Amino acid sequence: MKLKFFITLLLAAVMVPSVIYAQDGTQDKKEIVKKGYNFGPLPAVAFDADKGFQLGALLNIYDFGDGTVYPNTRQQWYFEASFFTKGSQLFVVSYDSKFLIPGIRFSTALAVTNDNAMDFYGFNGYQSFYDHEKVKAGKDGDSFIYTPKYRTKRLAALFKADFIGNLWDNRLFWEAGYHLSHFKQDAINRNKINKNKDEDEVFPDNEPTIFELYRQWGIIPDDVADGGTNSTLRLGLLYDTRDKEAAPSRGVWAEAHVTLAPKWLGTSNPYYKYSATLRHYVPVIENDKLTFAYRLNYQGTFGDDAPYYVLPYITTMGQSYDRDGMGGFRTIRGIMRNRVQGLDMASYNAEFRWRFATFTMGNQNIALGLNCFSDGTMVTKEYDMSFGRTANEFPTIEEFNKAMSSYNSYRAMGLAEDKPHITLGAGFRFIMNQNFIVCLEYGKPVGKYSKQDGNGAFYINTGYLF
Repeated sequence: MKLKFFITLLLAAVMVPSVIYAQDGTQDKKEIVKKGYNFGPLPAVAFDADKGFQLGALLNIYDFGDGTVYPNTRQQWYFEASFFTKGSQLFVVSYDSKFLIPGIRFSTALAVTNDNAMDFYGFNGYQSFYDHEKVKAGKDGDSFIYTPKYRTKRLAALFKADFIGNLWDNRLFWEAGYHLSHFKQDAINRNKINKNKDEDEVFPDNEPTIFELYRQWGIIPDDVADGGTNSTLRLGLLYDTRDKEAAPSRGVWAEAHVTLAPKWLGTSNPYYKYSATLRHYVPVIENDKLTFAYRLNYQGTFGDDAPYYVLPYITTMGQSYDRDGMGGFRTIRGIMRNRVQGLDMASYNAEFRWRFATFTMGNQNIALGLNCFSDGTMVTKEYDMSFGRTANEFPTIEEFNKAMSSYNSYRAMGLAEDKPHITLGAGFRFIMNQNFIVCLEYGKPVGKYSKQDGNGAFYINTGYLF
Protein backbone atom coordinates (compact mmCIF):
# COMPACT_ATOMS: atom_id res chain seq x y z
CA MET A 1 0.00 0.00 0.00
CA LYS A 2 2.79 2.42 0.92
CA LEU A 3 4.65 1.59 -2.30
CA LYS A 4 1.55 2.23 -4.43
CA PHE A 5 1.02 5.55 -2.65
CA PHE A 6 4.65 6.52 -3.23
CA ILE A 7 4.49 5.70 -6.95
CA THR A 8 1.31 7.78 -7.23
CA LEU A 9 3.09 10.74 -5.64
CA LEU A 10 6.02 10.39 -8.04
CA LEU A 11 3.71 10.33 -11.05
CA ALA A 12 1.93 13.41 -9.75
CA ALA A 13 5.27 15.14 -9.28
CA VAL A 14 6.24 14.46 -12.88
CA MET A 15 2.98 16.04 -14.06
CA VAL A 16 3.43 19.23 -12.01
CA PRO A 17 5.95 21.01 -14.31
CA SER A 18 3.71 20.80 -17.37
CA VAL A 19 0.85 22.38 -15.43
CA ILE A 20 3.09 25.16 -14.09
CA TYR A 21 4.63 25.81 -17.50
CA ALA A 22 1.22 26.14 -19.08
CA GLN A 23 0.13 28.67 -16.46
CA ASP A 24 3.36 30.57 -15.80
CA GLY A 25 5.60 30.18 -18.85
CA THR A 26 8.73 31.06 -16.84
CA GLN A 27 10.70 27.85 -17.15
CA ASP A 28 13.35 29.42 -19.40
CA LYS A 29 14.12 32.43 -17.21
CA LYS A 30 17.61 32.81 -15.78
CA GLU A 31 17.91 31.89 -12.12
CA ILE A 32 17.13 34.76 -9.77
CA VAL A 33 19.99 35.78 -7.47
CA LYS A 34 18.42 35.98 -4.03
CA LYS A 35 19.34 38.83 -1.71
CA GLY A 36 18.54 39.81 1.86
CA TYR A 37 16.42 37.68 4.14
CA ASN A 38 14.14 34.89 3.00
CA PHE A 39 11.62 33.38 5.41
CA GLY A 40 10.21 29.90 5.15
CA PRO A 41 7.48 29.31 7.73
CA LEU A 42 5.75 26.00 7.16
CA PRO A 43 3.46 23.60 8.96
CA ALA A 44 5.55 20.54 9.77
CA VAL A 45 3.20 17.96 8.31
CA ALA A 46 5.27 14.94 7.38
CA PHE A 47 5.53 11.19 7.72
CA ASP A 48 8.29 8.92 8.91
CA ALA A 49 7.71 5.18 9.06
CA ASP A 50 9.68 5.01 12.31
CA LYS A 51 7.93 7.88 14.10
CA GLY A 52 4.51 8.11 12.44
CA PHE A 53 2.81 11.26 11.18
CA GLN A 54 4.40 14.53 12.18
CA LEU A 55 2.38 17.59 13.17
CA GLY A 56 4.01 20.86 14.11
CA ALA A 57 5.61 23.98 12.70
CA LEU A 58 9.02 24.98 11.42
CA LEU A 59 10.69 28.19 10.33
CA ASN A 60 13.73 28.62 8.10
CA ILE A 61 15.37 32.03 7.89
CA TYR A 62 18.05 32.51 5.21
CA ASP A 63 20.30 35.57 4.95
CA PHE A 64 21.77 35.89 1.43
CA GLY A 65 23.27 39.33 2.09
CA ASP A 66 23.91 41.29 -1.13
CA GLY A 67 23.61 38.12 -3.22
CA THR A 68 27.32 37.57 -3.87
CA VAL A 69 27.33 34.34 -1.84
CA TYR A 70 24.13 32.92 -3.41
CA PRO A 71 23.22 30.00 -3.55
CA ASN A 72 25.04 29.75 -0.19
CA THR A 73 23.96 31.86 2.77
CA ARG A 74 25.71 34.28 5.12
CA GLN A 75 23.74 32.93 8.06
CA GLN A 76 20.61 30.92 8.67
CA TRP A 77 18.28 30.00 11.51
CA TYR A 78 16.06 26.97 11.96
CA PHE A 79 13.23 26.50 14.47
CA GLU A 80 11.01 23.44 14.85
CA ALA A 81 8.44 22.07 17.25
CA SER A 82 6.93 18.75 16.19
CA PHE A 83 4.79 16.00 17.60
CA PHE A 84 4.60 12.47 16.17
CA THR A 85 1.68 10.06 16.33
CA LYS A 86 3.91 7.21 17.61
CA GLY A 87 4.64 9.16 20.78
CA SER A 88 7.64 11.39 20.06
CA GLN A 89 8.23 15.11 20.43
CA LEU A 90 11.03 17.11 18.81
CA PHE A 91 12.16 20.67 19.55
CA VAL A 92 15.07 22.20 17.63
CA VAL A 93 16.74 25.61 17.50
CA SER A 94 19.84 26.02 15.34
CA TYR A 95 21.96 28.86 13.99
CA ASP A 96 24.77 28.88 11.43
CA SER A 97 26.87 31.93 10.56
CA LYS A 98 29.92 32.71 8.43
CA PHE A 99 30.34 36.33 9.55
CA LEU A 100 29.42 36.62 13.25
CA ILE A 101 33.05 35.81 14.17
CA PRO A 102 35.49 37.15 11.54
CA GLY A 103 37.19 34.31 9.67
CA ILE A 104 35.28 31.62 11.60
CA ARG A 105 32.16 29.65 10.77
CA PHE A 106 30.06 29.27 13.91
CA SER A 107 27.27 26.71 14.26
CA THR A 108 25.18 26.04 17.33
CA ALA A 109 22.07 23.97 18.03
CA LEU A 110 19.82 22.80 20.82
CA ALA A 111 17.68 19.72 20.19
CA VAL A 112 15.38 17.93 22.60
CA THR A 113 13.65 14.68 21.69
CA ASN A 114 11.23 12.79 23.88
CA ASP A 115 10.50 9.26 22.63
CA ASN A 116 7.86 7.31 24.52
CA ALA A 117 8.31 4.31 22.23
CA MET A 118 11.75 4.51 20.61
CA ASP A 119 13.01 1.62 18.51
CA PHE A 120 15.43 -0.71 20.32
CA TYR A 121 16.41 -3.93 18.52
CA GLY A 122 19.61 -4.72 20.40
CA PHE A 123 23.25 -4.53 19.39
CA ASN A 124 25.52 -5.79 16.61
CA GLY A 125 22.91 -5.93 13.86
CA TYR A 126 21.95 -9.47 12.91
CA GLN A 127 23.42 -10.88 16.12
CA SER A 128 20.27 -9.48 17.75
CA PHE A 129 17.28 -11.42 16.48
CA TYR A 130 14.20 -9.52 15.31
CA ASP A 131 11.09 -11.72 15.34
CA HIS A 132 9.35 -10.28 12.29
CA GLU A 133 6.85 -13.17 12.18
CA LYS A 134 5.44 -12.36 15.63
CA VAL A 135 5.36 -8.64 14.77
CA LYS A 136 3.37 -9.43 11.61
CA ALA A 137 1.03 -11.76 13.50
CA GLY A 138 0.30 -8.98 15.98
CA LYS A 139 -0.47 -6.51 13.19
CA ASP A 140 -2.68 -9.05 11.43
CA GLY A 141 -4.73 -9.64 14.57
CA ASP A 142 -3.56 -13.23 15.06
CA SER A 143 -1.79 -12.43 18.33
CA PHE A 144 -1.25 -9.61 20.80
CA ILE A 145 0.58 -6.52 19.51
CA TYR A 146 4.25 -7.54 19.56
CA THR A 147 5.83 -4.27 18.42
CA PRO A 148 6.39 -2.96 22.01
CA LYS A 149 8.86 -5.84 22.43
CA TYR A 150 11.28 -3.64 20.47
CA ARG A 151 10.57 -0.31 22.11
CA THR A 152 12.08 1.72 24.94
CA LYS A 153 11.56 5.15 26.45
CA ARG A 154 14.19 7.87 25.96
CA LEU A 155 14.60 11.57 26.63
CA ALA A 156 17.59 13.13 24.88
CA ALA A 157 18.79 16.74 25.09
CA LEU A 158 21.72 17.84 22.92
CA PHE A 159 23.58 21.16 22.75
CA LYS A 160 26.51 21.98 20.47
CA ALA A 161 28.78 24.86 19.53
CA ASP A 162 31.13 24.24 16.60
CA PHE A 163 33.83 26.47 15.13
CA ILE A 164 35.42 26.01 11.68
CA GLY A 165 38.40 28.04 10.40
CA ASN A 166 40.42 28.17 7.21
CA LEU A 167 43.80 26.42 7.03
CA TRP A 168 44.50 26.56 3.29
CA ASP A 169 42.85 28.19 0.28
CA ASN A 170 39.33 28.00 1.76
CA ARG A 171 39.40 24.29 1.04
CA LEU A 172 41.12 22.79 4.05
CA PHE A 173 39.68 23.76 7.44
CA TRP A 174 40.16 22.98 11.12
CA GLU A 175 37.17 22.01 13.26
CA ALA A 176 36.67 22.39 17.01
CA GLY A 177 33.53 22.09 19.07
CA TYR A 178 31.94 21.48 22.44
CA HIS A 179 28.99 19.07 22.60
CA LEU A 180 26.87 18.49 25.70
CA SER A 181 24.15 15.84 25.84
CA HIS A 182 22.02 14.13 28.43
CA PHE A 183 20.10 10.88 28.06
CA LYS A 184 17.43 9.43 30.29
CA GLN A 185 16.33 5.94 29.29
CA ASP A 186 13.87 3.44 30.72
CA ALA A 187 11.44 0.68 29.81
CA ILE A 188 8.24 1.60 28.01
CA ASN A 189 5.20 2.77 29.95
CA ARG A 190 2.84 -0.16 29.46
CA ASN A 191 -0.21 1.85 30.47
CA LYS A 192 0.40 4.27 27.60
CA ILE A 193 1.30 1.52 25.15
CA ASN A 194 -1.86 -0.46 25.92
CA LYS A 195 -4.25 2.49 26.27
CA ASN A 196 -7.53 2.01 24.36
CA LYS A 197 -6.45 -1.39 22.99
CA ASP A 198 -8.73 -4.41 22.93
CA GLU A 199 -7.89 -7.11 25.47
CA ASP A 200 -6.48 -9.49 22.84
CA GLU A 201 -4.16 -6.74 21.53
CA VAL A 202 -2.63 -5.69 24.86
CA PHE A 203 1.12 -6.22 25.26
CA PRO A 204 1.20 -8.43 28.40
CA ASP A 205 3.05 -7.58 31.60
CA ASN A 206 4.75 -10.98 31.63
CA GLU A 207 6.36 -10.35 28.22
CA PRO A 208 9.65 -8.48 28.78
CA THR A 209 10.91 -6.05 26.16
CA ILE A 210 14.35 -6.49 24.60
CA PHE A 211 15.57 -3.53 26.66
CA GLU A 212 14.35 -5.18 29.88
CA LEU A 213 15.96 -8.49 28.90
CA TYR A 214 19.28 -6.80 28.14
CA ARG A 215 19.21 -5.29 31.63
CA GLN A 216 18.26 -8.62 33.22
CA TRP A 217 21.09 -10.41 31.40
CA GLY A 218 23.62 -7.70 32.23
CA ILE A 219 24.31 -6.83 28.58
CA ILE A 220 23.34 -3.31 29.62
CA PRO A 221 25.09 -2.77 32.99
CA ASP A 222 23.21 -1.14 35.85
CA ASP A 223 25.59 1.83 36.05
CA VAL A 224 24.66 3.03 32.54
CA ALA A 225 21.15 1.61 32.16
CA ASP A 226 19.31 4.81 33.10
CA GLY A 227 21.36 7.03 30.79
CA GLY A 228 23.91 9.68 31.59
CA THR A 229 25.58 12.96 30.66
CA ASN A 230 28.18 13.46 27.93
CA SER A 231 30.42 16.51 28.05
CA THR A 232 32.67 16.24 25.01
CA LEU A 233 35.23 18.01 22.88
CA ARG A 234 35.44 17.40 19.13
CA LEU A 235 38.46 18.16 17.01
CA GLY A 236 38.84 17.54 13.30
CA LEU A 237 39.85 18.47 9.77
CA LEU A 238 37.54 19.32 6.88
CA TYR A 239 38.20 19.42 3.12
CA ASP A 240 35.45 21.05 1.07
CA THR A 241 35.34 21.86 -2.67
CA ARG A 242 31.55 21.74 -3.18
CA ASP A 243 30.08 24.16 -5.70
CA LYS A 244 27.22 24.87 -3.27
CA GLU A 245 26.28 23.53 0.13
CA ALA A 246 22.62 22.54 0.31
CA ALA A 247 22.33 20.81 -3.09
CA PRO A 248 25.84 20.29 -4.53
CA SER A 249 26.44 18.93 -8.02
CA ARG A 250 30.24 18.69 -7.97
CA GLY A 251 33.12 18.59 -5.52
CA VAL A 252 34.37 16.73 -2.47
CA TRP A 253 33.26 17.15 1.14
CA ALA A 254 35.43 15.08 3.46
CA GLU A 255 36.07 15.28 7.19
CA ALA A 256 37.63 13.32 10.02
CA HIS A 257 37.28 14.07 13.71
CA VAL A 258 37.65 12.64 17.18
CA THR A 259 35.25 12.88 20.11
CA LEU A 260 36.80 13.12 23.56
CA ALA A 261 34.48 12.50 26.53
CA PRO A 262 36.71 12.30 29.65
CA LYS A 263 35.49 12.04 33.22
CA TRP A 264 37.15 15.34 34.23
CA LEU A 265 35.00 17.23 31.70
CA GLY A 266 31.79 16.04 33.35
CA THR A 267 30.98 12.88 31.39
CA SER A 268 29.16 10.20 33.40
CA ASN A 269 30.69 7.26 31.55
CA PRO A 270 33.87 8.25 29.68
CA TYR A 271 34.46 7.16 26.09
CA TYR A 272 36.47 8.17 23.02
CA LYS A 273 35.30 7.88 19.42
CA TYR A 274 36.40 8.81 15.94
CA SER A 275 34.68 9.30 12.61
CA ALA A 276 35.76 9.68 8.98
CA THR A 277 33.42 10.64 6.14
CA LEU A 278 33.94 11.09 2.41
CA ARG A 279 31.22 12.69 0.28
CA HIS A 280 31.76 13.06 -3.45
CA TYR A 281 29.51 14.75 -6.03
CA VAL A 282 30.15 13.87 -9.68
CA PRO A 283 28.33 15.74 -12.49
CA VAL A 284 27.12 13.22 -15.09
CA ILE A 285 25.20 15.86 -17.06
CA GLU A 286 26.25 19.46 -16.41
CA ASN A 287 24.15 22.33 -15.01
CA ASP A 288 22.71 20.23 -12.18
CA LYS A 289 20.84 17.99 -14.61
CA LEU A 290 22.21 14.65 -13.40
CA THR A 291 24.58 14.10 -10.48
CA PHE A 292 26.04 10.96 -8.99
CA ALA A 293 26.65 11.39 -5.26
CA TYR A 294 28.00 9.01 -2.67
CA ARG A 295 28.96 9.04 1.00
CA LEU A 296 31.33 6.65 2.80
CA ASN A 297 31.45 6.73 6.59
CA TYR A 298 33.32 4.88 9.30
CA GLN A 299 32.33 5.45 12.90
CA GLY A 300 34.66 3.90 15.47
CA THR A 301 35.49 3.63 19.17
CA PHE A 302 38.89 3.82 20.84
CA GLY A 303 39.07 0.83 23.15
CA ASP A 304 36.41 -1.80 23.74
CA ASP A 305 33.75 0.11 25.62
CA ALA A 306 31.30 2.98 25.25
CA PRO A 307 27.95 3.63 26.98
CA TYR A 308 25.17 1.97 24.99
CA TYR A 309 23.11 5.16 24.71
CA VAL A 310 25.74 6.87 22.50
CA LEU A 311 25.95 3.96 20.02
CA PRO A 312 23.00 5.00 17.83
CA TYR A 313 24.40 8.47 17.15
CA ILE A 314 26.33 9.37 14.03
CA THR A 315 28.59 12.22 15.13
CA THR A 316 28.69 15.35 12.98
CA MET A 317 30.21 18.82 13.08
CA GLY A 318 29.25 22.09 11.43
CA GLN A 319 25.77 23.05 10.35
CA SER A 320 24.09 19.74 11.22
CA TYR A 321 23.59 18.14 14.64
CA ASP A 322 23.86 14.51 15.77
CA ARG A 323 21.11 12.20 14.54
CA ASP A 324 20.44 8.67 15.68
CA GLY A 325 20.75 5.68 13.34
CA MET A 326 21.84 3.40 11.67
CA GLY A 327 18.43 3.16 10.12
CA GLY A 328 16.01 5.89 9.15
CA PHE A 329 15.87 8.92 6.90
CA ARG A 330 19.19 10.55 7.90
CA THR A 331 21.33 7.41 7.81
CA ILE A 332 20.22 4.18 6.07
CA ARG A 333 16.89 4.72 4.36
CA GLY A 334 14.51 1.78 4.43
CA ILE A 335 15.65 -0.14 7.50
CA MET A 336 14.21 0.31 10.96
CA ARG A 337 15.54 3.16 13.08
CA ASN A 338 18.50 2.16 15.30
CA ARG A 339 18.50 -1.37 13.84
CA VAL A 340 22.30 -1.45 13.57
CA GLN A 341 24.37 -0.47 16.62
CA GLY A 342 27.94 -1.40 17.49
CA LEU A 343 31.24 0.02 18.68
CA ASP A 344 32.42 0.40 15.06
CA MET A 345 30.18 0.74 12.02
CA ALA A 346 30.83 1.21 8.32
CA SER A 347 28.21 2.62 5.97
CA TYR A 348 27.65 3.91 2.45
CA ASN A 349 25.01 5.89 0.55
CA ALA A 350 25.00 6.18 -3.24
CA GLU A 351 22.45 7.85 -5.48
CA PHE A 352 21.74 9.43 -8.83
CA ARG A 353 20.05 12.84 -8.60
CA TRP A 354 18.13 14.01 -11.67
CA ARG A 355 16.64 17.49 -11.92
CA PHE A 356 14.02 17.10 -14.61
CA ALA A 357 12.58 20.62 -14.32
CA THR A 358 13.84 24.07 -13.31
CA PHE A 359 11.80 27.27 -13.49
CA THR A 360 10.95 30.46 -11.63
CA MET A 361 7.62 31.09 -9.99
CA GLY A 362 6.56 33.93 -7.70
CA ASN A 363 10.10 35.36 -7.72
CA GLN A 364 11.46 32.03 -6.46
CA ASN A 365 13.84 29.57 -8.12
CA ILE A 366 12.16 26.17 -8.28
CA ALA A 367 13.56 22.79 -9.27
CA LEU A 368 12.00 19.35 -9.29
CA GLY A 369 14.07 16.21 -9.05
CA LEU A 370 14.04 12.45 -8.80
CA ASN A 371 16.65 10.18 -7.28
CA CYS A 372 17.36 6.46 -6.99
CA PHE A 373 19.62 5.18 -4.26
CA SER A 374 21.23 2.31 -2.44
CA ASP A 375 22.27 2.52 1.23
CA GLY A 376 24.14 0.02 3.36
CA THR A 377 25.76 -0.49 6.75
CA MET A 378 27.40 -3.15 8.92
CA VAL A 379 28.86 -3.50 12.42
CA THR A 380 32.63 -4.04 12.17
CA LYS A 381 33.47 -4.02 15.88
CA GLU A 382 31.00 -5.63 18.24
CA TYR A 383 29.51 -4.34 21.47
CA ASP A 384 30.02 -6.92 24.22
CA MET A 385 26.85 -9.01 24.44
CA SER A 386 28.14 -11.52 27.00
CA PHE A 387 25.87 -12.58 29.87
CA GLY A 388 26.92 -10.14 32.56
CA ARG A 389 25.29 -11.51 35.72
CA THR A 390 26.36 -13.96 38.38
CA ALA A 391 24.15 -16.42 40.21
CA ASN A 392 24.26 -14.45 43.48
CA GLU A 393 22.63 -11.48 41.74
CA PHE A 394 19.37 -13.48 41.42
CA PRO A 395 17.01 -14.32 44.31
CA THR A 396 17.24 -18.05 43.58
CA ILE A 397 19.35 -20.39 41.47
CA GLU A 398 16.20 -21.32 39.55
CA GLU A 399 15.74 -17.72 38.40
CA PHE A 400 19.41 -17.55 37.42
CA ASN A 401 19.05 -20.72 35.35
CA LYS A 402 15.86 -19.39 33.76
CA ALA A 403 17.59 -16.14 32.79
CA MET A 404 20.61 -18.00 31.41
CA SER A 405 18.34 -20.29 29.39
CA SER A 406 16.41 -17.40 27.83
CA TYR A 407 19.69 -15.65 27.03
CA ASN A 408 21.13 -18.72 25.30
CA SER A 409 17.95 -19.22 23.28
CA TYR A 410 17.95 -15.58 22.18
CA ARG A 411 21.61 -15.63 21.13
CA ALA A 412 21.11 -18.86 19.23
CA MET A 413 18.45 -17.22 17.05
CA GLY A 414 20.80 -14.46 15.92
CA LEU A 415 23.74 -14.76 13.56
CA ALA A 416 27.28 -15.36 14.80
CA GLU A 417 28.36 -12.03 13.27
CA ASP A 418 26.75 -9.14 11.49
CA LYS A 419 26.28 -9.05 7.71
CA PRO A 420 25.73 -6.08 5.36
CA HIS A 421 22.33 -4.40 5.65
CA ILE A 422 21.44 -3.15 2.15
CA THR A 423 18.49 -1.09 0.91
CA LEU A 424 17.26 0.19 -2.45
CA GLY A 425 14.88 3.05 -3.06
CA ALA A 426 13.82 6.16 -4.92
CA GLY A 427 12.60 9.65 -4.13
CA PHE A 428 11.32 13.02 -5.28
CA ARG A 429 12.64 16.50 -4.41
CA PHE A 430 11.08 19.97 -4.48
CA ILE A 431 13.93 22.51 -4.33
CA MET A 432 13.44 26.24 -3.74
CA ASN A 433 16.31 28.72 -4.04
CA GLN A 434 18.86 25.87 -3.85
CA ASN A 435 18.38 25.66 -0.06
CA PHE A 436 14.84 24.80 0.98
CA ILE A 437 14.31 21.17 -0.07
CA VAL A 438 11.26 18.98 0.51
CA CYS A 439 11.66 15.27 -0.19
CA LEU A 440 9.55 12.15 -0.51
CA GLU A 441 11.45 8.86 -0.40
CA TYR A 442 10.83 5.15 -0.09
CA GLY A 443 13.50 2.58 0.75
CA LYS A 444 13.28 -1.19 1.12
CA PRO A 445 15.74 -3.75 2.55
CA VAL A 446 17.07 -6.38 0.15
CA GLY A 447 19.07 -9.54 0.56
CA LYS A 448 18.95 -12.86 2.38
CA TYR A 449 18.21 -11.38 5.82
CA SER A 450 16.12 -8.40 4.68
CA LYS A 451 13.09 -9.35 6.81
CA GLN A 452 15.29 -8.77 9.86
CA ASP A 453 15.46 -5.10 8.86
CA GLY A 454 11.74 -4.44 8.40
CA ASN A 455 9.40 -4.12 5.44
CA GLY A 456 10.66 -0.83 4.06
CA ALA A 457 9.92 2.76 5.00
CA PHE A 458 8.39 5.87 3.44
CA TYR A 459 9.56 9.35 4.42
CA ILE A 460 8.42 12.92 3.89
CA ASN A 461 11.15 15.21 5.15
CA THR A 462 13.49 18.07 4.26
CA GLY A 463 16.92 18.31 2.65
CA TYR A 464 19.23 15.86 0.98
CA LEU A 465 20.66 13.00 3.01
CA PHE A 466 24.15 14.44 2.45
